[in-house]
Amino acid sequence: MTRQDHDEPHRVATAAVVVGVDGSPGSERALRWAADYAADRDRDLLIVHGLALVSASSVVGPYEVVMPDVLDSMHARGRAVLTRAEARVREHRAGLRISTLMTSDTGAALLISRSADAYAVVLGATGTIGTIGHLGSTLLAVTSHAQGTVIVVRPEAEDDDAIRLTGPVVVGVDGSPVSEAAIAAAFAEAAERRTGLVAVHAWSDWAAGTFAGQLPPIAAADLETVEEAVLAERLAGWQEKYPDVVVTRRLYPAGPGEALLDWSKVAQLLVVGNRGRGGFRGLLLGSTAHTLVQHAYCPVMVVHPDRGEDTRR
Repeated sequence: MTRQDHDEPHRVATAAVVVGVDGSPGSERALRWAADYAADRDRDLLIVHGLALVSASSVVGPYEVVMPDVLDSMHARGRAVLTRAEARVREHRAGLRISTLMTSDTGAALLISRSADAYAVVLGATGTIGTIGHLGSTLLAVTSHAQGTVIVVRPEAEDDDAIRLTGPVVVGVDGSPVSEAAIAAAFAEAAERRTGLVAVHAWSDWAAGTFAGQLPPIAAADLETVEEAVLAERLAGWQEKYPDVVVTRRLYPAGPGEALLDWSKVAQLLVVGNRGRGGFRGLLLGSTAHTLVQHAYCPVMVVHPDRGEDTRR
């Protein structure tokens, strides 16, 4: 272990994969995916459930929540959710090191808190954690405010339970410091999965078609040459570190979200930074990541750079 790994809590040997469960179909998918992810990387799995007692008080009233029978019922349901989740993981992945945690916090607050020293935080895209067609409040809060890596487990189709296990890892590259962290994570994932890496780079963050017919042929050709050089520079050091990872480069004039969404139909994992070059300092979740965690056809890894770390190589 390097000194950097020792100083970085997400990389130490004790950093666990943390998965949130609430008993919904989406969290069940996320639980299985997280168990495989933890086992393949020799990591512990921490299964968490938030009781959301404060939120419950707004529904049934603060007095009712503190009543012993109500509290007992909520705690019993939470324990049942965790017990069932742990049993399913032990059946699915015998030998995996598992622990559970239940608190009075909301699921979002619990996952954000645990993200500070987690190897990765995993959550599903359906149920009370978030819905297929709409970005739920928990999903938005966690992908925006968590530290380190957040993985949103999405199925191949809205009405399907299947999670794609083949295809390349696809990473969005925009040249920003945030995307450098995404590139590092994508290369590591591609090497771990023994699959190829597709690096997607768009010249502009505007929607595809915005500049159609507006650039002279020579200007467009010159711009493409410049952007090819930018992409090659961003990938060069990582290709040296991971020589066995076959990299495919794909350039687009605009619409990074649209391009990555299309690639998600064949990818086994999409990797993006939490903010792109178009984001400002106060923007916690960029438009591209926002689109993908709502609509992608495969799991989406949203990478938050380590605080204070210069991610440029």
